[in-house]
Amino acid sequence: MQAEIIAVGTEILLGQIMNTNSTHIAQGLAEVGIDSYYQTVVGDNPERLAAVIEIAAQRNDLVILAGGLGPTNDDLTKQTLAKYLNVPLVEDAKTMQVITDHFEQVGREMTPNNRLQALYPAGATPLMNHNGLAVGAFYQSPDSADFILLPGPPREMALMFDTEVKPQLQQAYGQQSQIYSRVLRFFGITESKLATVLNDLIEHQSDVTVAPYAKTNEVTLRLSAQAASKTAAKAAIDQMEAEINGRVGEFCYGRGDHNSLAKVVINDMIAKHLSITAAESLTAGQFQSTIGGVPGVSAIFPGGFVTYANAAKHQLVNVPQKVIDEQGVVSEATAIAMAHGARAQLATDTAVSFTGVAGPDELEGQPAGTVWIGIAYRNQPTVAYEYHFTGDRQKIRERSVLVGLDLLRRAIAADTDFKK
Repeated sequence: MQAEIIAVGTEILLGQIMNTNSTHIAQGLAEVGIDSYYQTVVGDNPERLAAVIEIAAQRNDLVILAGGLGPTNDDLTKQTLAKYLNVPLVEDAKTMQVITDHFEQVGREMTPNNRLQALYPAGATPLMNHNGLAVGAFYQSPDSADFILLPGPPREMALMFDTEVKPQLQQAYGQQSQIYSRVLRFFGITESKLATVLNDLIEHQSDVTVAPYAKTNEVTLRLSAQAASKTAAKAAIDQMEAEINGRVGEFCYGRGDHNSLAKVVINDMIAKHLSITAAESLTAGQFQSTIGGVPGVSAIFPGGFVTYANAAKHQLVNVPQKVIDEQGVVSEATAIAMAHGARAQLATDTAVSFTGVAGPDELEGQPAGTVWIGIAYRNQPTVAYEYHFTGDRQKIRERSVLVGLDLLRRAIAADTDFKK
């Protein structure tokens, strides 16, 4: 079973709004086991829309159109589809009553064009709009593709698709094979390196497809499998994930479309009751702001220090003035002293420090992008690591924060007290 999604609206083509409808529909189709190989966006033009419908109907079993069901002159989706199907538009009495009641309740006159919202192609099953006035439709054709009409406003479309369309699809087409996907998230490895290491898995995909995607400061892999049941698809992905982790598991920090390194690390620290603080020069509080965005962090994060000036490093976290004078602030010794001092000040289990050159100018003879990150972790010796990042000031700061989080992740993973 194969479907195509057509988003209708000139405002989408112009970039004035995001096409979130197609994303929602595509995810829903995958949940009921319907393949979707094409997505199209077309403006509010009946000739171009008719051409798109013709192409979609020829290469798919099901065509879903979202948008253009309203009462204005540019809302022509249902009219164009009815013409293609060679059927008239008919009025849904239930929707017409909802429209009439709505205008009575708001105390406004109903103009004649509002009746257009109650029309749908003859022979289709009307789909109730629980968040708006325009009726949707499901048209099953004996000799062409089937069609679904959905409203354009996302809150109307999403509820109609979830409550009206998905049950109709399952009833009409029965149990389809199930598609199951999982996203693995990686930090500290480039997309090119990841693709090289996993080249044979990507090039010779069979039961499970493996697709790498470069994100800002990280890489993700989407694993997808199609099988007779979700359990079978999940088992295939479990096996593939185990193979991937055997090769690059040290860089994989978690799963999920909406996950982040900060969430994974801080939630792990909360679960293990590991308290944390930070002393920040280069990042000026950005690390603390990042972990502060994770719900529940207050259980392990009593506070921290922004020690931008040299005097603040000495006064707030007791960095010896001799270290600053002899080694400089962009140094291993200063990073170690900052982390050690911050941890001692607040008696936490861990502490992270950041010092370096965000740019654009050099500092102490060190080029922009030179960064030292210190880690004070439990009963282990405090250490610091040197990095050389590229980009503007903000990119250098962002990268520094993420590397600091990853150093914490690795320290926790290596801690024998928490190994199973």
